Amino acid sequence: MNLTFSRRLRLLAGAALSAALAFAPATGTYATATAGPARTVPAPQAGPQRAKDANPVFSAPVSTSECRKRIGRGCYSPLQYRTAYDLAPLFAKGITGKGRTIVIVDSFGSPTIQHDLDVFDRQWGLPNTAVDVVKWGKVPPFNPKDPDQNGWADETTLDVEAAHAMAPGAHIVLVETAVAETEGPVGVPEMMSAINHLVNEGKGDVVSMSWATSEAEFPGFAQGDYTSLTTLRYAFANAARHGVTLTASSGDGGGHANRLDSAWPAGDPLVTAVGGTELHLDDAGKRIAPDSAWSGSGGDHSKVFARPSYQYPVRNVVGAHRGTPDISMAASTNGALWLYSSYDPTRVGWTAGGNGTSEASPLFAGIVALADQAAGHRLGVIDRLLYRLYGHPRTGLVDVTTGRTGPGGFSAGPGYDQATGLGTVDANLLVHALARRSAS
Repeated sequence: MNLTFSRRLRLLAGAALSAALAFAPATGTYATATAGPARTVPAPQAGPQRAKDANPVFSAPVSTSECRKRIGRGCYSPLQYRTAYDLAPLFAKGITGKGRTIVIVDSFGSPTIQHDLDVFDRQWGLPNTAVDVVKWGKVPPFNPKDPDQNGWADETTLDVEAAHAMAPGAHIVLVETAVAETEGPVGVPEMMSAINHLVNEGKGDVVSMSWATSEAEFPGFAQGDYTSLTTLRYAFANAARHGVTLTASSGDGGGHANRLDSAWPAGDPLVTAVGGTELHLDDAGKRIAPDSAWSGSGGDHSKVFARPSYQYPVRNVVGAHRGTPDISMAASTNGALWLYSSYDPTRVGWTAGGNGTSEASPLFAGIVALADQAAGHRLGVIDRLLYRLYGHPRTGLVDVTTGRTGPGGFSAGPGYDQATGLGTVDANLLVHALARRSAS
């Protein structure tokens, strides 16, 4: 399996994840971790799961500095993200995503998502929101001992809590599909039909997809026949007609600078591909260094799709093919988002497990919900706006100029690059810039 398109879309930094001790939630002391069954999930959406002793369970979150002492890496709260992404001025004006709906699409979902989000909210003082769970097909009863279902519950927790952290006033619809998405077209038809249905029902302003599959895994790719992929785009075309924004994780394999084979749906021109950065924050959420490209972030050239017109300003970088990512948000294990979950009775509590471009997509979907509210309408295929802002001052696009995305990937540098795309965001500036641009 090509790990670039692993289901969890996360490759975890080795050194920081070699911890041999887990924090015991019942006693508040360290205890030797037990590995338990590996939570590896087949293919493209939740790939290599970190070892449990590398992602210990805490009874309560601790500070970033304390996290670095205990497990050798940073852990960030939604309140730190609020500072880092300049969200406070928006929230102070009532721009919280109110009146907008974020759709999260995951296989199987999590049976405890509402309870877990409620605990998450109480911890951070966020407003409660009811998660509207839509079961698409005969979703099997949840079995925490099933590594596939367990991995998807992990993904679901991350997606919902990350999106809510950025847009706490937005409504969330969680679509749980009955067939696991894997490398190639398996599970994707169910996801497409679910998205199409919700678009037709008017339930959703932005859809976040933290899953991916390689273009090359679709039948006919080697022969130049891409119809097995392109016939699944009907839901995206319908979303575009209805002004619904689509975001997707760009992948966690570091990208492929010399190969035509993109992660899909991120590589689709109707979708905003969200790559990953590493945040360098202190305990208050203030930057101690500029954001850098996360080493695992995916960037690719599509063989299926030509360069869309909105990428004309970066044609010297992407060439004749659709290039990804478009934008980037936090994704590094070193600075993962605190999450609360209880779907697995053996691991109830807090983990600093929000990482990978699986985190980046729902984070940016939250930004889109804020911009939709500020504009007073849906922004649709938002890449058409983002690339029009490129190169202009005070637009909220923050260039990322350091870091590299793996030995076969890309280096970050001044301007657009396929390590971080247009860069990361200052949400306060970007939301207002998008709202103004959409009105012009």
